Amino acid sequence: MSDSPEATLSIAGATRAARAMLEAGRYREAEAEIRRALHIDPECVSSWVLLGTILAHTMRQEAALDAYERALRLNPAQIHVLLAKGHVLQTLGRRAQCEAAYKECIALNKDFGEAYYSLADLKNYRFADAEIAAMENLLREAAAEQAVAQLHFALGRAREQRGRYEEAFDQYTLGNALQRRLAVFDAGAFERKCRRVAELFDAAFFAARAGVGTPDPAPIFIVGMPRSGATLVEQVLASHSAVEGTMELPNLPGLVRELEGLDGGTDGYPECVAGMSAEQFNRLGARYIDETRIFRARSHFFIDKMPDNFSHVGLIQLILPNAKIIDVRRHPLDTCFSAFKQYFAEGHSFTNDLEDLGRYYRSYVGLMDHWDTALPGRVLQVRYEDLVRDTESEVRRLLAHCGLEFEEACLRFYETKRAVRTASSEQVRVPMYDSSIGYWRLFEPQLEPLRRSLSLGLERFVKAPEPPR
Repeated sequence: MSDSPEATLSIAGATRAARAMLEAGRYREAEAEIRRALHIDPECVSSWVLLGTILAHTMRQEAALDAYERALRLNPAQIHVLLAKGHVLQTLGRRAQCEAAYKECIALNKDFGEAYYSLADLKNYRFADAEIAAMENLLREAAAEQAVAQLHFALGRAREQRGRYEEAFDQYTLGNALQRRLAVFDAGAFERKCRRVAELFDAAFFAARAGVGTPDPAPIFIVGMPRSGATLVEQVLASHSAVEGTMELPNLPGLVRELEGLDGGTDGYPECVAGMSAEQFNRLGARYIDETRIFRARSHFFIDKMPDNFSHVGLIQLILPNAKIIDVRRHPLDTCFSAFKQYFAEGHSFTNDLEDLGRYYRSYVGLMDHWDTALPGRVLQVRYEDLVRDTESEVRRLLAHCGLEFEEACLRFYETKRAVRTASSEQVRVPMYDSSIGYWRLFEPQLEPLRRSLSLGLERFVKAPEPPR
């Protein structure tokens, strides 16, 4: 490495540029910039960390792991890098190493609440009594609201594992209350937006624009609510030889954010779509295909599992008319409670309040009903309960919708080796199980506010009989 001022400035400039490009989603350019910095100084710890972050964002988990390990060899005391290494190991399914990394974080700093929650987020990790006591002590000492919230969620999981359901719910409620203070969800604004989307994208709107968009059939969109079973559906499909699983891709929401600002404001979508030309629709579709290439490598088809894309089915139809769309449903009380007890770092503020959750779920189902009317047959609905109870029939139906031949590997999805970047990563690596069906009944009294918020009648959402009590 050169110690010259010019080299130092060059590294600093490349690092700033890489960070800016990463935040903008320009991953190829971000990687090129940080590799330029590493060429100048291959022992720069922060450059290896940033490279690892870029690689993890683009689903190159093995390479990300290598970058984080290079950074840790240079400076082993970087607790956040060690935590990031644990997250990558989790996506790769290396459970023992993942746990070891999280526990090493706690050994480095017993007050590091995020490591405790990361253990809880493994879902089937069982806390020892000593770990629970440590979390309770830390809860009394922690100052940062986010750290306190993470500890409440982790303690909720620990209480739940021991059958202390009222105490568990109290912990989840406290954690969500803190999260709600950090990011308030405007349920009314979301409902109004959904109504505007439905009013614009009607059957006549699509009929007048038939034939527009990029015809590439590669994308398979899985939409719905978080914690609905979408990762299971993704894992089944990604076990097919022609399909590649990626993650919750940011590309389509990014396009929508750009459309929001087309009129110079911040809320121009969906109305701005009415004035777009066929060429504009074609360009947007081609751009989506091009920008998602960095997340995929080999297969004819790839999965985009961003659940919020249920709002954008109309836009998908216009820019990618041959893409497949799958809506994954699960009993609304199971779905919403599972989301309520999940700590989300960002992007899901509607999960922090039971009433907001119910209103969001109602808007989601209402919009999906609209798509079934405006675009009949366009979206396949898959019910989690049906997939669990009649797996082969549902897998065959799922594959047929995607135009794929049946493959036995899709029934052995739990054997598929791939990176899974969601909270369900551990759950899809085991054979099908039904213990999550009707789980909400263990918390039935506490979920009465959610039941009231759903208010339209659960029978509207649940077409099959509920499991017996």
